[in-house]
Amino acid sequence: MATNPPSLDEAVDGSSPRPRLFYFNGGFFTQKRVRRILDLAGYDLTLGKPSQDDLIAVWGKSPTSGRGEKIADRTDAKLVHVEDAFLRSLRTGRDGDPPLGLTVDHSRPYFDCAGPSDLERLLSTEPFDDAHELTRARESIDRIKRLNLSKYNDFDDDAPLPAAGYVLVIDQTRGDASIKHGRANADHFREMLALAQEEHPNARIVIKTHPETQAGHRDGHFTASDAQGKISLFDAKAAPYALMEGAIAVYTVSSGMGFEAILAGHRPVVFGQPFYAGWGLSDDRQPIDRRQRVLTRAQLFAGVMLRYCKWYDPYRDRLCQLEQVLDTLEALTRAQRQDARGHVASRIRLWKRGPLQEIFGGGRFGKDARLRFIEEPDAALLAAKGGSLMIWAGKEPKNLAQRAEAQNTSLLRLEDGFLRSRGLGADLIAPLSLVTDPKGIYYDPTRPSALEGLIASSGTLPSAALLRAERLRMAIVKMGLSKYNLGGARMDVAANGREVILVPGQVEDDASIRLGTRDIATNGDLLAIVRQDFPDAYIIYKPHPDVEAGLRDGKIAADEADMIADKADAIELISKADRICTMTSLLGFEALLRGISVTCYGAPFYAGWGQTDDRGPVPARRGPDASLNGMVHATLIDYPRYYDPVTRQPCPVEVVVERLATGKLPRPSLGNRLLAKAQGALASYAHIWR
Repeated sequence: MATNPPSLDEAVDGSSPRPRLFYFNGGFFTQKRVRRILDLAGYDLTLGKPSQDDLIAVWGKSPTSGRGEKIADRTDAKLVHVEDAFLRSLRTGRDGDPPLGLTVDHSRPYFDCAGPSDLERLLSTEPFDDAHELTRARESIDRIKRLNLSKYNDFDDDAPLPAAGYVLVIDQTRGDASIKHGRANADHFREMLALAQEEHPNARIVIKTHPETQAGHRDGHFTASDAQGKISLFDAKAAPYALMEGAIAVYTVSSGMGFEAILAGHRPVVFGQPFYAGWGLSDDRQPIDRRQRVLTRAQLFAGVMLRYCKWYDPYRDRLCQLEQVLDTLEALTRAQRQDARGHVASRIRLWKRGPLQEIFGGGRFGKDARLRFIEEPDAALLAAKGGSLMIWAGKEPKNLAQRAEAQNTSLLRLEDGFLRSRGLGADLIAPLSLVTDPKGIYYDPTRPSALEGLIASSGTLPSAALLRAERLRMAIVKMGLSKYNLGGARMDVAANGREVILVPGQVEDDASIRLGTRDIATNGDLLAIVRQDFPDAYIIYKPHPDVEAGLRDGKIAADEADMIADKADAIELISKADRICTMTSLLGFEALLRGISVTCYGAPFYAGWGQTDDRGPVPARRGPDASLNGMVHATLIDYPRYYDPVTRQPCPVEVVVERLATGKLPRPSLGNRLLAKAQGALASYAHIWR
């Protein structure tokens, strides 16, 4: 009998030969992502005639799997059964989305109950007593439920849900292999519906249609003719966990949603014999005699999701752990749910339109996912009625928010994110991160912002989220990253034992100065008050990069400073400072990331949460105090949107960190300026050639 393929490490270092994996159906040839995952998993995919020592890949129990099975019979080659993993993609494969993971089984497809699969043997024999693995399982379950993730994730957060108290009956597509090979047929769907009514005579019955039925790709077992009396069909794009929250019972034949029902805390009634039945977590109407073991939810999840599936990272082109797939799906679903209906954008500078069209438009989430540019806010508001209007935060007219609310339009204020680029926006370098704020904007303390809400609630973040924030913070510090990543000259600081204070200069007409300061509102005033408050300190003044580059006004004499660090590396200066004194500069937040004390004379977004020495007009509404990792999660993970220029897709923050540290990104140049202007001029017409 053929042995299992070598581990990934063995395949990479060449200590074990890669098994040859033959395939005989077009799906493996046309689906580049499937071939790539199998290649990374240690298989040498090839065409031709196999020998008895080779392997043959077949896709589950698809109509084309018979070809490989016949050749295996003739050659004594062993079959490898490949299927999509249980968190597959944003949309279905028929909509063109490649998978983020596969299951690879050397015994039989996981849904074929005629005998034990590799998954069943794993669940039957492994102890699942590793505390770290079970913690990962529980944390992943919580995160999946919190993010409302499923096998397919083309959901609408605003989809109406039935009133709580219903029985949820899950439909499947006709011809689904998991039905036939789960010892069920169409009659079991009729029996399921009848028993759901009989066992819950006073409850409403909600039949959940399959996503491919909703999309018009395949028929289900139930139609509108079944929606009579207390029975209704539910075909809205609601996330499964949101739908299960209001259910008093869940009925299924063999749907993957039965597995999700278990994770949601239900004990689903199961009429077939799917992979998740028989482990003490479901009410099995067709018991599987050979499955006698009782597992916890965490143990079942660990076996299925952490060990059995092979997960893929599309940004780094490598296999990965489940947690990285959750990061990917979090980024994709957030962008899809915000962009699927498209946006109208107003008061956007010409050169920014090309990058914004790529980040927020591009049609990647459907034909309506476009970004239209209308310069005048009144006309843009009219065009966006009932939809979404974007406007650059500093250019929002008075009363625009009230007028948008009156016509049921979402107003999103745009601004650069905190890990923006390698180069200045003033040099027309496109951003890798942007914030979209429906409440205010982070630098304006005169009104609440979405970021304030995220920081205020960061105390409720689970430990796994805080650990992710800590790892992110450590990576940023290790790689020496900042908002613009300009680098600069290294400077010696001869403080002779005095406290070193770094004072970052700012552009004095910047909105964060106008809105976030009171008594101290100029660079000169800031240096004077720092000298007054810290008379014995060694003060370094760092002019703002836009001022150094001659792009903005703001040069001063800086007589109060002991040293003027012109064109110096700001991050390197932070490492030499004992304290940062600032009005509202982002360097204050970047200092907090590095454990440096920060004194604020204005009210930046990071002031007022117990992490800074606040001497400015901080809003009383801020609180309770937040941990540094909680603030990092809110500011760098939850608040911004990130864009990967390599895959041209929404991405997690960690990908942008790696791109900024090691990737090839555009730098300031005359060609870049001209190209950016040309792209911006044509961006409104992108629908012509896309």
